[in-house]
Amino acid sequence: MICFEPMGERNVDLGVHAGRIVVVSVYAGTRRNEIKFLRGGTSLKEKKVWRTAVHIFVLLYAVACLWLFWQQSVADLSVEGEIPYQSDLPLHISMIVEDGWYYSFTAYAYKLLYVLCGGSTFGIAFFLAAVCTATVYAMESLVCRLGKYEEKSWFTLLLALSLNLVMPVYVRAVGEYRYVSYQAGNIWHNSTYLCMRLAALIALLCYFRLEKKYRQGITWREWCAFALLNVVCTGIKPSFLLAFSPVMGFFLLADLFRRVPLKRILAFGSALLPSGLVLIWQNAVLFGEDTGNGIAFHPWYIFSRHATVTKLAVVCSVLFCVLTVLTTLKQLPKENEYRFIVAMSLLGFLEALCLVENGSRAVDGNFLWGYSFCLFVLFAVCAVKWLKPVQGRLRGILQAGLGLIYGWHLYCGLYFFVNLTAGATYWMK
Repeated sequence: MICFEPMGERNVDLGVHAGRIVVVSVYAGTRRNEIKFLRGGTSLKEKKVWRTAVHIFVLLYAVACLWLFWQQSVADLSVEGEIPYQSDLPLHISMIVEDGWYYSFTAYAYKLLYVLCGGSTFGIAFFLAAVCTATVYAMESLVCRLGKYEEKSWFTLLLALSLNLVMPVYVRAVGEYRYVSYQAGNIWHNSTYLCMRLAALIALLCYFRLEKKYRQGITWREWCAFALLNVVCTGIKPSFLLAFSPVMGFFLLADLFRRVPLKRILAFGSALLPSGLVLIWQNAVLFGEDTGNGIAFHPWYIFSRHATVTKLAVVCSVLFCVLTVLTTLKQLPKENEYRFIVAMSLLGFLEALCLVENGSRAVDGNFLWGYSFCLFVLFAVCAVKWLKPVQGRLRGILQAGLGLIYGWHLYCGLYFFVNLTAGATYWMK
């Protein structure tokens, strides 16, 4: 619903409240009018109709993901030249089915689904499509929390779906490849990242909820749930923990200086200890003495491998977010969740910037996965900020400009995803 509301002075504003986009009239004294456009009406029935329509879009996305992952799972990576539906999925499946290498918690799921489906990979494809679909709805929960929306609506779901499709703005002179030359939070060729992203998103939501109440104490069930989420997430891929845990520790340390009881801080922080044990197990599996793998300090190595203008490619990957943060810097000290996501994104960027693996995994860019998740949630909080702009004379112009840039990110993502489903490789130009 678009609402025109009277004001005492000329002004323009755009915001979302319970699924409504509200535009404040530029003319003083204009009487209140409601246009049934974006909301689809005010009755409960009309709301359900509009939300059902967006559910259909999500369903179409799920079907497209199912087709994509099924084709990826049976792709023949042994052929020369460009491989249709090329991805890491066949390798991930073969590592557990043929080699018996339990490199990740996803390996257990793949082995079980492969056996249950009689040697077919369709069950694995269905599982990954369900993961991507669940990620859309988990993202909607994050959007509602960050935006403090009173209820989920067609608009919050549509925004969540778009956040699952945005990609870096593509400029051929900056980076030749639409994905490989840049960094993105939405990736469809790496199955472990997709599973980690969903688990990390739920873990982040759990953290935000407990962070509001841990000073008064959390129950043992809440502690166990938060610890288990982090264990599962780390067992899939350790990337989230490497970006999340230091920032959580820093925020807890800041609370200590604010005289929060030490026992409360230790109780909350100790929920990450079980994940540390999983990290030790993964280190032995991936970086044991017989693997030849290790970690090295090599700034800009991964970012520069496929980009033409490396630093501009980094900016193009997160252009909407950079501009949104710059226009809302004054809100950072006031909003804890916003500040946490920005801090986590900065740390994830520094880890991806400076750290690389050596040995057989030297060119894999595995430290990018944590940064990719950070970009995923950074786009979410910046989209919320875009819809609730700061006061100022130029806010209408800034908001329109940011909207165009977000649309550019979304167009690039849609182009990339549609071509993936048609058989293009993730190395597409």
